Amino acid sequence: MSKKKQKIKALKAEVKRLRRALEAPKGPLVSPLAPAAFPELPIVPGVRFATAAAGVKYAGRTDVMLAELAPGTAVAGVFTRSATRSANVLDCQAKIGSAPDAGAAIIVNSGNSNAFTGAAGDASVAAICDAVAQGLALPVDRVFTASTGVIGQRLPHDRITAKVTELVDALHPDGVAQAAAAIMTTDTFAKGAKATADIAGTPVQVVGIAKGSGMIAPDMATMLVYIFTDAAIAQPTLQAMLARLTDRTFNAITVDSDTSTSDSLMLAATGVAEHAMIDDLTIPEAAAFEAALHTVMHDLALQVVRDGEGATKLVEVQVTGAASEADARKVASAIANSPLVKTAIAGEDPNWGRIVMAVGKSGAVADRDTLTIRFGDIVVAEKGWVSPEYTEEAGAAYMKNDQITVAVDLGVGAARDTMWTCDLTYRYVEINADYRS
Repeated sequence: MSKKKQKIKALKAEVKRLRRALEAPKGPLVSPLAPAAFPELPIVPGVRFATAAAGVKYAGRTDVMLAELAPGTAVAGVFTRSATRSANVLDCQAKIGSAPDAGAAIIVNSGNSNAFTGAAGDASVAAICDAVAQGLALPVDRVFTASTGVIGQRLPHDRITAKVTELVDALHPDGVAQAAAAIMTTDTFAKGAKATADIAGTPVQVVGIAKGSGMIAPDMATMLVYIFTDAAIAQPTLQAMLARLTDRTFNAITVDSDTSTSDSLMLAATGVAEHAMIDDLTIPEAAAFEAALHTVMHDLALQVVRDGEGATKLVEVQVTGAASEADARKVASAIANSPLVKTAIAGEDPNWGRIVMAVGKSGAVADRDTLTIRFGDIVVAEKGWVSPEYTEEAGAAYMKNDQITVAVDLGVGAARDTMWTCDLTYRYVEINADYRS
């Protein structure tokens, strides 16, 4: 190729790059899939909140939240299984199940994850726990911490400990909305959810807040979540409920297939509600509470996906007819995590061949001639070929919706699974290309 042709080719490539940059949607400050407003959350007896601006990374915004929990509170938790999990996660894992006679506290900062910071990270956790324990007169093993933000940078914990007195003095029962805002990083909206359970005639509240937008993938999905209730539930029972509901909610969402070092999901039951202690998963009272808890966890999990970095579409992936539950999850995950599937949906392109590709690469048992693919109620492919009823026009029209269902029936068994994801847009690249700058 001549130098002139090479130059022309390079210029054309640059023009194309610039055109894409200009056409790339910069996106609104708030996700187009966001709820209309933060929900009005009830007070949970036995819980008080406070927030402060410590300047961990962000200037001019609250970035630390403290939750004080009444004596007798049972605390359950599920955490990331990342091999490089943060010092905060390791500390919380060691403390879960501690005696609930004393009160407890949860303190969270945004802007810095305190992950992969060596012994300094452990020292930061210890310093924060000591300061909160002294400020609230708690045993240090009843103080739980979390940090979220940039990995590999030392946490300036002195900025947080300097705010402990201010936080303690500001504790109030109705500060949950401010707490939800304080833990945000790349989130475009604060996330909250609520439900009420009737426990043998006694109403109990279940209230949750979450943060999460990017680095979201099933493995105790990537986010911070804090759920509070005044129900009286024994810690082992609470832990068992939380673990099994996690697989149906936060382990069933993905934004970008990347798992964080800081995933933390904690559930605190203050026991203030006046009903008999629930210590058996098989009784009706346990079922009533678990249903309310599932409502809150499912709501928060979908809010995380709705706030996926750059997301414009919420995608539900339904898999049925699998040979096993493991196979159903393999297929759902392969579809939900596929960049090709997600970019096609972003471009409103009904490219069902990419679904076929994802099923094939999943490793699950599959048969071309028993496979059925649907977009919503539209049968796209069946019996080894495109459906004779399907039209590209119908598929393209469906893809314009902001909520998309991709359904796959493998036709080889009875197992099923559902996952939720979002599309993959220019905005995702923009956010993550500039994350540290």
